[in-house]
Amino acid sequence: MPTSSSPPSVQFRDLVHPIVAGLISVIVNYGGTFILVFQAAKVAGLNPELTASWVWSISIGVGVTGLVLSWITREPIITAWSTPAAAFLATALATTPYAEAVGAYLISAAAFVALGLSGYFERLIRLIPPGVAAGLLAGILLQFGIGAFGGVSIDPLLAGLLIVAYVVLKRFSARYAVIGILILGLAFLLTQGRVDLSGLQLQFAAPVFTMPVFTLNALLSVALPLFLITLTGQYMPGMLVLRNDGFKTSANPIVTLTGLGSLLMAPFGSHAFNIAAITAAICTGKEAHEDPSKRWVAGMAAGIFYILVGVFGVTLAAVFMAFPAAFITTLAGLALLGTIGSSLASAMADPKSREAALITFLAAAANIKLFGIGGAFWGLVIGLVAYAVLLGRLPRHEPAHKAGLTAISGPVTGKGAIA
Repeated sequence: MPTSSSPPSVQFRDLVHPIVAGLISVIVNYGGTFILVFQAAKVAGLNPELTASWVWSISIGVGVTGLVLSWITREPIITAWSTPAAAFLATALATTPYAEAVGAYLISAAAFVALGLSGYFERLIRLIPPGVAAGLLAGILLQFGIGAFGGVSIDPLLAGLLIVAYVVLKRFSARYAVIGILILGLAFLLTQGRVDLSGLQLQFAAPVFTMPVFTLNALLSVALPLFLITLTGQYMPGMLVLRNDGFKTSANPIVTLTGLGSLLMAPFGSHAFNIAAITAAICTGKEAHEDPSKRWVAGMAAGIFYILVGVFGVTLAAVFMAFPAAFITTLAGLALLGTIGSSLASAMADPKSREAALITFLAAAANIKLFGIGGAFWGLVIGLVAYAVLLGRLPRHEPAHKAGLTAISGPVTGKGAIA
């Protein structure tokens, strides 16, 4: 149900940029990280039908939750599968029977529903100082910015063409720079014959139900790590991406709805989906649309593209994965340049917290991995400790009305509020 406030009017010319931003985020997600899902399926010994069901369930689930959240909030809420969780499952499924893993997926998803309904995650988000949050986001995205130029070493002609085209288009038509390099890059690859689509056949994916089995071993070795990895590696940076670009929707309904979606799709193979971080930044910044009130269309577009991929299962996923790695990394890095720049500017804006923000930025960029937990979590922890020591106080909890956040409880009262 949409908010009671009048939705922003959207004309045809307002659709192009956010739709392209949504498309790019989907291409980057499938082309960049989806291979982990196939690796995990191979480790688990899944047959093609179960693998296609995994693709179907996670793509449909991500698409529907992103559509619903973007429509209700009128903000670009991009959802995605948990990439660090997929990497974890690529090893965990080697020793865990698939039915027990499905049971663990259900337990983890139920825990996210409970967390969202409790309201505690939103309170935690409000404790993070703006400078530290911006430094964390810039650090997380830095590798993607570097990757855009690192592609020159791997594929100098393709990466060089995209970079030069981006700079030239930025000079003469900044709004069409990302659209331009997407079209130019695809045309270049097709003319060189580097994307072979001749053998592909569109086939509908069919969901396959797996009866879950609940065991203590799967609870401790799969469900608990899955919950913690997704919470720290996806939900936390994902919410900070939204906050960095000025969107104030409460985290509680996002966690609740994505957790509920994961709960429903788990028996069909979906391990976990959540709010996106990296690919969300493509849709929440100025490149998606100069007017923030029009960027929610990018969330709707991404949701539709995900559903289309899900309907055709591994076929369309294979299309995205057929693109050269240099194309994906360069496209993603250039699309994120504006977000990286604005995050760095925000991180350095307040002289009092500047050094803590810088420490957060460097710690996040270092991508520390300890105890199976990724760099976003450790960058945040190090940044908050630095903030507390350097400023001589702990971060303060801002009331919702000061933070510009909306409450989860009560009827719909305006933009971003959810009953």
